[in-house]
Amino acid sequence: MTTGDQHGLVIVGASLAGLRAAQTLRERGFTGAVTLVGDEPHMPYDRPPLSKRVLTDADRPPGVELPVPDGLEARWLLGRAAVGLDPAARTVTLSDGTRLSYDGLLIATGSAARGWPATQPPPPAGVVTLRSRDDALALRAGLDSAERLVVIGAGFLGGEIAAGARERGLDVTLVEAAAQPLERAIGTTAGTYVAALHRQAGIDLRTGTSVEGFVAGPDGRLTGVRLSDGTAVTADLAVLALGGVPATGWLAGSGVAHDGGVHCDPCLRALRADGSVVPGVVAAGDVARVPQPLADGEPLALGHWTNAVEQGAAAADTLLAERGHGGTPAPFTAVPSFWSDLHGAKIRSVGLPSASDEARIVEYDLPGRRLEVGYHRAGRLVGALTVGRTGRLASYRRALEEGLAPATAAEAPAAV
Repeated sequence: MTTGDQHGLVIVGASLAGLRAAQTLRERGFTGAVTLVGDEPHMPYDRPPLSKRVLTDADRPPGVELPVPDGLEARWLLGRAAVGLDPAARTVTLSDGTRLSYDGLLIATGSAARGWPATQPPPPAGVVTLRSRDDALALRAGLDSAERLVVIGAGFLGGEIAAGARERGLDVTLVEAAAQPLERAIGTTAGTYVAALHRQAGIDLRTGTSVEGFVAGPDGRLTGVRLSDGTAVTADLAVLALGGVPATGWLAGSGVAHDGGVHCDPCLRALRADGSVVPGVVAAGDVARVPQPLADGEPLALGHWTNAVEQGAAAADTLLAERGHGGTPAPFTAVPSFWSDLHGAKIRSVGLPSASDEARIVEYDLPGRRLEVGYHRAGRLVGALTVGRTGRLASYRRALEEGLAPATAAEAPAAV
């Protein structure tokens, strides 16, 4: 296919969603220029192993590089972040002063780790976050010499870090402000199940409490953590696992609505604050806030691996369709899914458990490491979660796919 593009397509974000978008463009026959911009110096790599095998493999950290297919013929601009966007001029400005012109732009900048609040005194040395490959290698090195670890936040990332550290023999305290781990994501009952897994593994799980501050020794390094319940925990290493923040700071002044993530229409086209479409700009992955049919159209940003893959491909298709190649843009209606492995238990989910108002327990067998929960919203199935029952998810997925009302591109406004 010959497009006649002068500047080609620019993808800001050289990770999973960005790579999948570039692959899709070539698979669809696009022969124009494709440029990928990444703020890290590394070629695309897989993030799920960073909180798992990279921390726990005994001999050496495993490779996490994503395969880049032969024939991709992309220009890679790595180690330089995007710092500005001008949709009217169709240019992206990079941290080194480079201005890239584009005919179509895909925003796939993902999210950054949420740090310690700026309103509080800064934490001492020994308090870290985990988001990048370099972060994971630094944390692995820290675990090599640490004895007592505190993980702040018992979400998916925090739970996996705590599990990996416990597997390595460290004393681990896991602090969670909610009543149960993952309560907002999977509900109270499944959260209670996860809490039991942590405690059976020997993790000191503190729920319903938060961190008020840190204690440092004469050398300025962490020696303890102060909790809101008045207790203190000794620690020589702590990890902030407080969730992610969509990487949208560079969009300030661009006119793209980006609070809580880039606002998108059902076809993944970026929107202005008034709801109109920004011409030639789409978004995908952690940074994209997209209407979710299972949540009655509520815009959500989902930080899941499968979401990045599927949205990367769909956003590329929308870019091509907007340029007259491949028909009209199609709404993104893929059923979300996620997974996590904790203490040998395989947690798998489809749909949006977090969007439910009712959890129906089908099986709850902690000794047998089995759990099955169906999630409903106003009586309608919106998600399911299993532990040790992965095979049962296929029927839930089919039901979710059948239950989604067909969406059409007519639901989205035209680009102007």
